Amino acid sequence: MQVYKVGGAVRDRLLGLPVTDIDRVVVGATTEEMLAKGYRPVGADFPVFLHPKTGEEYALARTERKSGRGYGGFTFYASPEVTLEEDLIRRDLTINAMAEDDQLNLTDPYHGQRDLEARILRHVSPAFAEDPLRVLRVARFAARYAGLGFTVADETMDLMRQLSESGELQALTAERSWKEISRALMEDHPQVFIQVLRDCGALKELLPEVDALFGVPQPETHHPEIDTGLHTLSVLEQSALHKQPLTVRWACLLHDLGKGLTPEDEWPRHIAHEHTGLKLIKAVNERFKVPKDCQELALLVGQYHTHGHRALELKASTLLELLQSFDIYRRPQRFEEFIAACEMDARGRKGLEQRSYPQADYLRGAAKAARAVAVQPLLEKGFKGPELGEALKRERLKALKIYKDNA
Repeated sequence: MQVYKVGGAVRDRLLGLPVTDIDRVVVGATTEEMLAKGYRPVGADFPVFLHPKTGEEYALARTERKSGRGYGGFTFYASPEVTLEEDLIRRDLTINAMAEDDQLNLTDPYHGQRDLEARILRHVSPAFAEDPLRVLRVARFAARYAGLGFTVADETMDLMRQLSESGELQALTAERSWKEISRALMEDHPQVFIQVLRDCGALKELLPEVDALFGVPQPETHHPEIDTGLHTLSVLEQSALHKQPLTVRWACLLHDLGKGLTPEDEWPRHIAHEHTGLKLIKAVNERFKVPKDCQELALLVGQYHTHGHRALELKASTLLELLQSFDIYRRPQRFEEFIAACEMDARGRKGLEQRSYPQADYLRGAAKAARAVAVQPLLEKGFKGPELGEALKRERLKALKIYKDNA
């Protein structure tokens, strides 16, 4: 029985990066031997065990064979006869197909270290094309390591195109797709994830609403980059540079979907794109079973981001409607995330990345003014029920008018 660290732990150590997750593979052992040593079995799909003391995962070396469609369409075979090289060849990329023992002796049958040094993301074997999830994984790794100069090998991109054209991506479950998408959006260069998906044809299969934005022009006055797809990538890039949470990054990706529906004879203007885009944002949210907080913010940003940009011009009544839409009294953080998404949208334009965004502090001040209106005096005047709500609204409107006059 021999134990090796495999995958990301080896890759990141060789890159000089912090090692967070450690995967271990056990060669030459049976399930019975693992149980006899006190390891606890987990997972129904293949033999993975938890160490009796540390709780860390140990997987028996295994081979796999395609048996159906999608990510789950595989049968696994684990046996003491399965070699380390046989276990490693089923992995996605050469840089993830290395192993090392406790003395840091490297086993690298598929030249992962060479590809690390060359900054290449390359598939291990033709079996790569059997698993559609790998298209998303490679794009995610491209987003993670773009800052180090990594690119996808041409032959790997060819296989990703084949997978995209095969219809296999449609077999991915919403949960698996969202897990990869959400992780990719939180990488340092999430825009690279979207670009790689587009380059291999996967974006039009998974997110056709985003793919449709490329080639759609916008007024150059406001958008020097012109192309709506390029703008979306830039907004996503800004969201990562400014360390925004997943909710904001998801909203940034979807905020302009309505522009993909504008008839060509109306280009480059996109009248009411905020409202036409809502049905598309809802469709994407439902397709991937997106968490509720991400769903809600994406819809709100889609509908109101132009209000954010025009904040200083808004009438007090419109400003109040905006604040009410976000339920700023009970959910102040959501309004903060809206402001952040608007600022990323404003900065995600060619040559305007460093622009100031005075609307942010103005909106925060408006929210503070509205929240400062006390309920107790109105209760003491006898207001209750719907009348109390109307009285509160009137007082908040007064407060916002004063705020506007003094801002």
